[in-house]
Amino acid sequence: MTPPAIGGTVDDIGALPKHHTPTQSEKKVILASSLGTIFEWYDFYLYGLLAIIISAQFFSGVNETTGFILALGAFAAGFAVRPFGAVVFGRLGDLVGRKYTFLITMGLMGFATFMVGVLPSYATIGVAAPIILVLLRMLQGLALGGEYGGAATYVAEHAPNNKRGFFTSFIQTTATLGLFAALIVVLGIRTLVGEEAFKDWGWRLPFLVSVFLLGISLWIRMQLEESPVFQRMKAEGKQSKAPLKEAFGHWTNLRLVLIALFGAVAGQAVVWYTGQFYALFFLEKMMKVDGATTNMLIAIALVLATPFFVFFGWLSDKVGRKPIILAGCLLAAVTYFPLFDALQKAANPALYAAQQSAPVTVSADPATCSTQFDPIGKNRFDSSACDIAKSFLAKSGVNYANVAAAPGAGTTVTVGDRVLKVADPAPLDAEARKGLVAGFHDEAKEALAAAGYPASADPAAIDKPMVVAILFLLVLYVTMVYGPIAALLVELFPTKIRYTAMSLPYHIGNGWFGGFLPTIAFALVAATGDITYGLWYPIVVAGLTVAVGLLCLPETFRRDIDS
Repeated sequence: MTPPAIGGTVDDIGALPKHHTPTQSEKKVILASSLGTIFEWYDFYLYGLLAIIISAQFFSGVNETTGFILALGAFAAGFAVRPFGAVVFGRLGDLVGRKYTFLITMGLMGFATFMVGVLPSYATIGVAAPIILVLLRMLQGLALGGEYGGAATYVAEHAPNNKRGFFTSFIQTTATLGLFAALIVVLGIRTLVGEEAFKDWGWRLPFLVSVFLLGISLWIRMQLEESPVFQRMKAEGKQSKAPLKEAFGHWTNLRLVLIALFGAVAGQAVVWYTGQFYALFFLEKMMKVDGATTNMLIAIALVLATPFFVFFGWLSDKVGRKPIILAGCLLAAVTYFPLFDALQKAANPALYAAQQSAPVTVSADPATCSTQFDPIGKNRFDSSACDIAKSFLAKSGVNYANVAAAPGAGTTVTVGDRVLKVADPAPLDAEARKGLVAGFHDEAKEALAAAGYPASADPAAIDKPMVVAILFLLVLYVTMVYGPIAALLVELFPTKIRYTAMSLPYHIGNGWFGGFLPTIAFALVAATGDITYGLWYPIVVAGLTVAVGLLCLPETFRRDIDS
């Protein structure tokens, strides 16, 4: 039997048996869809890689700790709107087709990314800069909300029944490959122009070069034809007239959406963002490893782990999607604390040793202490002695414990055996308060240095093989939960509402549960003083997914998706 071309007639479509050797046309679909999706992830993740620099460029009007958390919040804003993109473009994809929908989303993504590269900084146009930045991130999020569901559905609907996990796993590699591409570009430009120039203006170049990648990706995707399953459905008049209502207004489908979200995607999302983003921020912000070294170590781990997306996608065709995804969530929840403890020891041994030999505690009346996060960005945290102490420690990434003191007892910071008293700033005028803060900062820096706390990680002391091994294991968990997820979601829902129904739980999970992870985690760290406290968020969510998945998630890998 001669396989039909991708652009064959409706009568030709379906002539192939359910299980067959992939044709050249089907392989072309995988390649073209994957390349286009890599470009979109490259665009989306540039911001995450450059969050610390972008914080300085666009949030310089607030205190440093809040500025970093707000920069992560702007990163998360792109994720916040992804479910809305899923609804808008998912509906469009179910009504007019998979191909044309993700051509539109790609164009939107390319435009928004280029504009970030030319956006003036806070110093140039003031508060308008972060506002426009957030709007561009939201436009990127809308585009990505429509892209993933289209690409996954498009590839799955071309795949042989017994190879859907394997076929769609190539789409699953695109997020990591996009991140890897962004890492390589950022690292290359950083090396070429130097760190100072990169922080000043060179950071814009990775955003600007994306316009060339956009042109190539659009040209490749224009060569493809529509999904054969969608063509058949359209020819037979079986399209949904109201995909949103059918997907979310009928309990049968809505129940599957909720099970997909809480029993698979939420856990997959937090494992993904812990392994690929929280680890990156943790190394750079908390362990004080320089940005170039952090990017290099993450890139090596990604190269080593990326083939496992395809391996676990292939394996899910043999043993099922559910056991692999839930096993990845369970392993992550059980091992995150020991892995990040080992990461501290390997990345900055001097800092780790200092934390053990000279732990830092803050003793203060809890009533005088503010939460070290101000979403408005106007609190300078200098109105009480407790705030002055905690603000300095949070900004410095120093791990500390809280001790509740009796009212009126005053605030002290203990570094090992040394006790620093922090004077009450309340009676002082603004100028004297500045002097008090500066004096405490100098005294605290001297005490930390004397106790062995390094200002930055010593590159020669970093156990790079161990750091890469830990990062590899973190990303391996990502490949377990993410490799089979596209096939699972495609198989859960009927063809006529598939794009819409699978996109929403995916993007709520990854946009909200995953996308807000860095912001939530570092806000928890700033609030408690414990630099690993943020890990509780992914651990709890991953544990919830294991419980819901075991009880409610159906196995799908033997399903026929043509109906």
